[in-house]
Amino acid sequence: MNDFFERKKRELNINLNDVQKRAVEQTEGPLLLLACPGSGKTTTMIMRIGYLIEEKKVNPRRIKAITFSRASARDMMERFKRFFPDCVPVDFSTIHSLAFTIARSYLEKQGTTFELIEGGGKQKQSRTKSFLLKGLYKKVMHDDCTDDELSALSTFISGIKNKMIPLDRWDDLVGPFERAGRIAQKYEQVKKQTSGHLLLDFDDMLTLAEQALKEDKELGDRYRNKYDYILTDESQDTSLVQHKIVEHLVVHHGNLCVVADDDQSIYTWRGAEPDYLLEFKKVYPNAQVLMMERNYRSSKEIVELASKFIKKNKKRYPKEMHTENSPKEPITIKQLDNPKSQLEYVTYELLGEDRLNEVAILFRNNSSSTMYVNELHRRGIPFYMKDADDKFFSHWIVEDILNFMRLSFNTERKDIFAKIVLKMNLFISRSMLTQFENTETSGNVFDAFIKTVDLKSSQIKKLKEYKDVYDKIPDMRPAQVIRIIRYELEYEASLKSRAEKFGFRIDSLFGILDILEGIAAQLRTMVEFANRLKELEQAVQNAKFNPPENAVTLSTLHSAKGLEFRRVFMIDLLKGIIPADEDEGDIAMLEEARRLFYVGVTRAKEKLELLSYGQSEGKSKEDSKFVNEVRSLLLKPNKLQKEQQPVREAKASIPLNPNGIQDKKELTVGTIVMHRVFGQGEITKQQGREIHIQFGKVEKRLDIEFVLSKRLLEAVEV
Repeated sequence: MNDFFERKKRELNINLNDVQKRAVEQTEGPLLLLACPGSGKTTTMIMRIGYLIEEKKVNPRRIKAITFSRASARDMMERFKRFFPDCVPVDFSTIHSLAFTIARSYLEKQGTTFELIEGGGKQKQSRTKSFLLKGLYKKVMHDDCTDDELSALSTFISGIKNKMIPLDRWDDLVGPFERAGRIAQKYEQVKKQTSGHLLLDFDDMLTLAEQALKEDKELGDRYRNKYDYILTDESQDTSLVQHKIVEHLVVHHGNLCVVADDDQSIYTWRGAEPDYLLEFKKVYPNAQVLMMERNYRSSKEIVELASKFIKKNKKRYPKEMHTENSPKEPITIKQLDNPKSQLEYVTYELLGEDRLNEVAILFRNNSSSTMYVNELHRRGIPFYMKDADDKFFSHWIVEDILNFMRLSFNTERKDIFAKIVLKMNLFISRSMLTQFENTETSGNVFDAFIKTVDLKSSQIKKLKEYKDVYDKIPDMRPAQVIRIIRYELEYEASLKSRAEKFGFRIDSLFGILDILEGIAAQLRTMVEFANRLKELEQAVQNAKFNPPENAVTLSTLHSAKGLEFRRVFMIDLLKGIIPADEDEGDIAMLEEARRLFYVGVTRAKEKLELLSYGQSEGKSKEDSKFVNEVRSLLLKPNKLQKEQQPVREAKASIPLNPNGIQDKKELTVGTIVMHRVFGQGEITKQQGREIHIQFGKVEKRLDIEFVLSKRLLEAVEV
């Protein structure tokens, strides 16, 4: 037995610890392998597969490895080939890929054709999941479906399918908004309305595969007899229907290795069943449970903090994560003055980093990234977007603001006015708007609306006030225009009404306006503002699909799972964000939020910074309760009162270059300069507040005032 481990130590320089060796050797029967962050679970899984092949002489084609994502499947396949280059490849795939294969066989056997309405492909579908849900929403709710509502509805439907809740109960479920369950039921009916033909989404593959394995003995036996050993990775994120599929496949032999960490289960909102792991022995009574508790990734400070922090959760396996790594740097907790101060602090710190690819900025909500994208792009700091979510730029609020601005260029634009008049807190009905649209009018739209539609005196008064406001807008800077829209045109009041009607979080909606105002603050005209939004949208796409090599990573906490970085900034750690307000009132949701925070903490190898701010838009903000828990864990009891005071101001830690250019006159076209991050480049253009510099094949546009104040450029003698 030990010959295998000694051989791999010589060949691959892999030295497994005792628990990892036991996990490799425990091949028969069910095994639950609980792997703490950074404990080497992938290496252990690959070694286990190699052990089955080389020592147990198992045919590689009789082994199935199920992963959480296609990226994980590729990573495991590549690592397997490196470790065991002479072995026939094992079948690595996602659970969805396996389910699709089973479901397709099942439908073909029944003579049923199908069409995938999710995921795209070579053939462009005439009907998609989004298209169907938008149409059904319109029929049931008598209103247009926003992107937010569509996303929430899609997630809701996915969750109930993965939980295997019977269709006849859907209408009674509490959804993201009223009648979501009814829309979900109608969605299923529409997909089955053609005899002998089905429309299928991703989750239908799972439910059909489970149904096939349960109901079709011949088909079930075919797949049950295909594999003798099955491994599943990231099983804490596996849903009930996915667990059931695996149960069907191992029923004959029971040779199942489940690799998971119940402390990193962060996807219950889309159907994951972390409780399944806690009751693993009820499903597999003779199962062995092993715990990989040694962390090889992070410093002593980070591991000790994370281990103590997650123990506040009650529904978990008791584990003692530890490390033999040496101490590195103390955990940093900073409360800055406001969002801008937090942004500036992170930006200045990044400018002092040479290895940006080892740094990450992590956040709970995608909306947090937009101001960072704007600032990093403006400062010329390269970044990679782990979640290239450009939905912000197509959000209905962004479109509303742009339409409010567009009307100011021509107040006779009836088509633009029709898009925003319902957003002006006038309590105008859709029938009134239809009447206006169907009537021939000309001239100023405010006057025309008053003449065309039967209105109350209060509505007429408001429309006249709005007309006067529009007379002022053309000469204003875009940030001021947004404030006018919010308050004088009463867009915020309209948003509050919409939020109450549809169950939106008003803070989230106002947050989008704050971000737009922040972007606009650096610009002079509304045209520049509109162009800047397009530019940032493109920058996000480039940062996802064509990022520079040495780029800082921006990611949500959810998408950061499985990654590691030398330095991690966790930002916007505020009450109401993490945990969210709805998390506070639900023990299960609060524990999941704590697990999410734990995932962020354990991404850091050497330096971890937890950041928040004390106020925003004149309102006081409170730190996340998790930040306060960390404070209490870090501080000695006798120093608690003194040291727990929040840091209100953070100074840049980057020393100014004494030889850095301070005079704008030295920034002339053709000058060769040295930048501390991008290296040597040539000034090619100076335009307004920006300077264009060509660094090799990449051109960067930097803010002149910022460059001079921070002395970021040094002239190079040629």
